[in-house]
Amino acid sequence: MDSNRPIGVFDSGVGGLTVVREIQNHLPHEDIVYFGDTAHLPYGTKSRLQIIRFSSCALKFLANLKIKLLVVACNSSSAVALPTLKRRLHLPILGVIEPGVRDAVYATSNKRIGIIGTRATIESGVYQRKIKRLDPDVKVIAKACPLFVPMVEEGRTGDEATLLVAREYLEPLKGEGVDTLILGCTHYPLLKAVVARAMGGGVKLIDSAHSVAAQVKEVLGRRGMLASRGKASMKFYVSDWPENFKALGKGFLGQELRQVKGVRLDV
Repeated sequence: MDSNRPIGVFDSGVGGLTVVREIQNHLPHEDIVYFGDTAHLPYGTKSRLQIIRFSSCALKFLANLKIKLLVVACNSSSAVALPTLKRRLHLPILGVIEPGVRDAVYATSNKRIGIIGTRATIESGVYQRKIKRLDPDVKVIAKACPLFVPMVEEGRTGDEATLLVAREYLEPLKGEGVDTLILGCTHYPLLKAVVARAMGGGVKLIDSAHSVAAQVKEVLGRRGMLASRGKASMKFYVSDWPENFKALGKGFLGQELRQVKGVRLDV
């Protein structure tokens, strides 16, 4: 396989751009193609079958762009659809859950780990199972936060209304004395300041984007698939409303998105 093929990154919206930013930091010579399924977001409120259906269509679209590795940057898709996607694509596929789990188990001092995510992610139980597999003594407190994604999508990442919602969601975790909190959605890094205020001091926030990027580098290096050329490119595709994605994306990526193209998928 040509090592200069792009890395594919998939999310239901703009949140996966936090993963793209970390991949770019770790691997500045790699081309990246990104697909955001903005016509069907948020995935976290969808049924298991719908998440698998939408994720499979995204996989097919990116595979046709001749990617060499796929990062499923959507936590809901990683939690529900990853086994199905791995059976359908004979390329390396990485999710965002296991890196965060490893970091959280390593970081906790009192063995009380909190998880926040979409309903689909939390109800799948995948974080809980993987944490217990690594350390059966850890107490896991999970909480679905369905309003967080639309708030982030609307750019409301720091106002008082968002803080009030965060305090209501996070009170049970705070009451359980968690010292480590997994941000179980790629949108949530933009809410770090609000979540930190709601939780109070001393709680470690785990964002798996950094760990995922390190894993991408390790997998490509082990397979001899690291890009050999210099300047890299990024291309972005969405299934709806490219103008809105472009406007919101700057906050997630930390730079302007120059190429955002709308595409129609058969679902």
